[in-house]
Amino acid sequence: MRELIAIEYLQRRIYLIRHQKVMLDMDLPALYGVSIKRLNEQVKRNKKRFPADFMFQLNPREYRVLWSQIQAVSQFSSKKFVYERSFEIINASYTKENLLMPYITGERKQTLLLPSSIEDYIVSDDPVRAYDAFVDQLSFDQLGIQLDSNQVGHPEFDPCAMLKLLVYGYSYGIRSSRKLERATHHNLSFIWLTAGLKPDHKTIARFRRNNREALKNILKQCAQVCIKLGLTEGNTLFVDGTKIRANASMKHTWTKERCEKSLQEIDQRIESILNECDKTDEKEQDQASLVKMKRELKNQTHLKTEIQTILNDLKKNEKTAINTTDPESGRFRQGSQIDAGYNYQTVVDDKHGLIVHTDVSNENNDARQFSQQVSGAQETMNKTCQTACADAGYASPENLKKTLDQGVDVIVPMVRHSDFRDHFTYDKDKDSYRCSEGYDLKNVGFNKINKSWMYQISHPAICHGCPQFGRCTRAKIGRRIERPLTEEIREQLEQRYQQVDAQIIFRRRKMRVEHPFGHIKHNLGMRAFLLRGLSGVRAEAALAATAFNLTRIMTLIGTKTFLKSLKPIPT
Repeated sequence: MRELIAIEYLQRRIYLIRHQKVMLDMDLPALYGVSIKRLNEQVKRNKKRFPADFMFQLNPREYRVLWSQIQAVSQFSSKKFVYERSFEIINASYTKENLLMPYITGERKQTLLLPSSIEDYIVSDDPVRAYDAFVDQLSFDQLGIQLDSNQVGHPEFDPCAMLKLLVYGYSYGIRSSRKLERATHHNLSFIWLTAGLKPDHKTIARFRRNNREALKNILKQCAQVCIKLGLTEGNTLFVDGTKIRANASMKHTWTKERCEKSLQEIDQRIESILNECDKTDEKEQDQASLVKMKRELKNQTHLKTEIQTILNDLKKNEKTAINTTDPESGRFRQGSQIDAGYNYQTVVDDKHGLIVHTDVSNENNDARQFSQQVSGAQETMNKTCQTACADAGYASPENLKKTLDQGVDVIVPMVRHSDFRDHFTYDKDKDSYRCSEGYDLKNVGFNKINKSWMYQISHPAICHGCPQFGRCTRAKIGRRIERPLTEEIREQLEQRYQQVDAQIIFRRRKMRVEHPFGHIKHNLGMRAFLLRGLSGVRAEAALAATAFNLTRIMTLIGTKTFLKSLKPIPT
């Protein structure tokens, strides 16, 4: 009888523990107040029963709570036999492993209440507060986003909250509109940032698509914040680019050769279908096979029209290829693979490696990008830089001359496609070249195609009798040299690059300008754009650069200092 009473008492006590009716931190009178009579009422009301082996189904927390409660209540009760037997049952099943609690376990049924205010979800120095304060101090008029408090119709989501969602999501590699929607439901930092707003993925995608031009300007205001904090100087700028895939497949890329081949195949197929239709027209009038052939003929004719339109666009725009999914994308080789993509350009300040300008082009090399990117960075910084540096991919003297004319010191290694400069010396007064054997090559005319002056030996017999013939040239007319119009600029840049201080700056280039690409492509996972068209990818490029800058700022000066430096929210 005592055994049954003790077991029933433990069953009811465990029931209360699991349903949070009795807590460990209750004082002893309160524990005693939960009498056996009250236990009976609770169990009868809920009609809860436990299996016979209930003691072996308890977790370590329930063991400890049960032990402390029975020990406390037994001090005030006269029914000692119930508690003595209860202790015996507990001791029999209370193993050493239960007592030591080697693992920290969770309890999903534990009653917890989140803070009553969303503001209390996030601590005061959490990085999400810096992203929130940064977007709050942006000028939406300069971005190009109109805030109209008098608009009619159904209200839309606050553009400020939507922009915060995009900036914070890109900073942690969450770019997909569906993943951003999921984060607003499950991630406390996103819930706090949007103040509990939960836009769906279509709303997020529409906001990003409709405000592409405005999103391109966000980096400019971020760079101005860096200037105010003294984190950028604008004295030395580094330029570099990387290739990022477009949101398009290469199977939708059409070249002139592919168009002509496809048109030829379609013409053959149309002719074949017409012949088959003539043969079956009399025999199978209104039959299924004839209807099917006519439908295929219509499809082939429509496909021929589309391919002909693509071919006309290639000829009109003088392009080598066009992608029908993203017509503004280019073709880039990455290793042994050719992908549709874009050329992502960044300009980085030397002081702390912060990005001051970004741009995206569809050109598959960097030869014509240097002056344009440096000018964009100088416009953002509102000053002319002292030094601009880039790798050999930007070695276009014609393009570099535009930056040199602004008084900027340009450090770019020149690419030599020929070694004639090592064996021939130019005489500016005579406008001629002299070879290593002492013979002169005189100016014989101008090459309009290559935009260069031509120099040639006076008589072919001189080269034929020269000991260097065969290594210097094998031409019957003798050696000929072409001097580009930009040769003086090339020589000037080569001499500057060989100087000691220029070598120090150039070695520092890869530590500054490669860092953002590593963070954006590896840490943020941005190896392909989501939006299509130059305006869309430029918006994504600006968001990614802004995300890198904000992360870098908080690393340099700390979240609290960054928060204090930002303009307070106007009331």
